[in-house]
Amino acid sequence: MPDRPARFTDRLRQAAAPVWEAELRHPFVRGIADGSLPARKFTFYLGQDYLFLIDYCRVFALCCAKAADLDLMRRFAGLLSSTLTQEMALHRAYAAEFGLSEAEMAGAEVHETTRAYTRHLLAVAWSAPLVEVIAALLPCMWGYWEIGATLARERAARGADAAAGDRRYAAWITTYSDPAFGELAEWCRRLLDERFQAAALPAEQQARLTDHFLASCRYELLFWDMAWQGGAT
Repeated sequence: MPDRPARFTDRLRQAAAPVWEAELRHPFVRGIADGSLPARKFTFYLGQDYLFLIDYCRVFALCCAKAADLDLMRRFAGLLSSTLTQEMALHRAYAAEFGLSEAEMAGAEVHETTRAYTRHLLAVAWSAPLVEVIAALLPCMWGYWEIGATLARERAARGADAAAGDRRYAAWITTYSDPAFGELAEWCRRLLDERFQAAALPAEQQARLTDHFLASCRYELLFWDMAWQGGAT
């Protein structure tokens, strides 16, 4: 029986493998994993991620506007709503655990990496067709799910030792290892693979999808670098 053809998103993941492996090995991520991350680094990350989410919501709004049918419009509108309410509320709750207020997060200076990443997403969202916007969005959803799920497995394998270090990071791992978050990433993959039939698109457009995806992957890694270095003082 012939092998099933690889999904287009599998090809994207393979192309991004070195970047994703670097993310999983990153000292910021490893610090969350074992609870050793200095709190000042995490609060810096929370502030920048909160600012990132504001523009992330704008991208979802543009996706809603570009959707060709009501079902897809509803789904992107739901993502916009859940990000504005649930995910940003989680950030506020995490921040409170670390003594950081919502006003402090919202009033933080936007780091150049945060600005560059959001400008990349917004530029694609404004100028490109929806299929390309989805390719640019996918690394954030899929990457966080993979990191969260990997760290959750590591914690389970460590058993009692998983309680070492700062226990406040366990909530972050729980959030991004939640199966519902994995289902969101899988839905986004199916949009590219099935709804938009990315593997059958012209080679020129496939190249643009790949470029958008890889650019976002690199920005994800740069975001961890920023959080690690920016919270150093």
